Amino acid sequence: MHKIDISIRYRNFVLFMLTLVYVFNFVDRQLIVILQESIKKDLHLSDTQLGLLSGFTFAIFYVTLGIPIARFADKTNRKNTVAVSLGIWSVMTAFSGLARNFIQLLLARIGVGVGEAGGSPPAHAMISDYFPPEKRSTALSVYSTGIYFGILIGFLMGGYLNQHLGWRTAFFAVGIPGTIFSFLFYRLVKEPQRGATDNNLTSTTENLSLGEVLNKLYDTNTFVYLAIATGLHVFCIYGLLNWAPSFLSRIHGMKNSEIGSLVGPIFGLGGAIGSFGGGILTDHFGKKDFRLYLKLPAYAIILSILFAAGALFISNTILSLVCFGCCASLQSMYLGPSIAVAHSLVPASMRSITSAILFFVLNLIGLGLGPLVVGMISDLLAPSLGNESLRWAMSIIIIVGSISTILFFISSKKLAMDLNLKH
Repeated sequence: MHKIDISIRYRNFVLFMLTLVYVFNFVDRQLIVILQESIKKDLHLSDTQLGLLSGFTFAIFYVTLGIPIARFADKTNRKNTVAVSLGIWSVMTAFSGLARNFIQLLLARIGVGVGEAGGSPPAHAMISDYFPPEKRSTALSVYSTGIYFGILIGFLMGGYLNQHLGWRTAFFAVGIPGTIFSFLFYRLVKEPQRGATDNNLTSTTENLSLGEVLNKLYDTNTFVYLAIATGLHVFCIYGLLNWAPSFLSRIHGMKNSEIGSLVGPIFGLGGAIGSFGGGILTDHFGKKDFRLYLKLPAYAIILSILFAAGALFISNTILSLVCFGCCASLQSMYLGPSIAVAHSLVPASMRSITSAILFFVLNLIGLGLGPLVVGMISDLLAPSLGNESLRWAMSIIIIVGSISTILFFISSKKLAMDLNLKH
């Protein structure tokens, strides 16, 4: 097999298009977070039900279907998989605005999760085929900024539309454009050759069963520790992010429009800067010591825990918001490097499924349990603490974040063994 020449301009265009898809992904996924206080009042929901809507129920379908869809994408056309998935989740987002009760909204959010299951793993694999190993962490981190630009747009649009037109209109307004963009993506983006930028293509046609893939990943020293570390870290991200609007509303008395206009830029821009910075830093320093791809995110998580404590327990609203922003920036540095490391452990033919398995663990623990556990603890503490129950429920992320940090450092040591690096 011979490598194909890939235009730098075109591969950057593809990265831009994939990042826009990820923006739509997170606009649709996180929109419910900025709308949840209005939805709670309108549909008479509990915090546990809100946690189910924004977390566990969405996540269980998202991560479970992600594996077979990624397996399908590894064997077929990944570009088409991404385009169809975008169309499905955008339509289901629009349907969310039609819900008249908890069950209907739950089913619509399940539909969003089903669609989004086919988005990221094939996109990760495409990026790894368009960008060589020494540029992958940066490219994957640029792609990951879509998370935070999606949060930015979702919070700004959601807060404004919710204030002036209602939460149902907000779902319509972000769902319809996604369906249009899915057609543009299908027409303009080309499927890359598998392993096109790898130094060694001998294994790119390897076709393993799912069981063999799982065994191969389990046999590495790194992957299991990395998957659990990222899962616990994402628990902290969603435990903070998904409840930040409600926290600011209940504890600091902020209005929905204020929350959308402030929290959107704080989490969106802060997270995007951190995500991009994480890729740049790890690609730069990782040239000399590949373990820094995991050590640098671990250092960032340590600092993020301190800022999370400040965000939750500082009574001054402005300082609390500043701490939220710093925390979001530091928390976001992990994803691009983590995916790059996971892809370095497997051949090109296993990259979509490897991302799907990583995301299965990451989102089941993080997205599935983060918002739900915080919501359940908040409901349990509410009779004795009132609105303060949410503050103390969210503080669980300090403990979970500390465990995640330890596992990231263990993963970095295991990575040295897997890649035969010198200590």
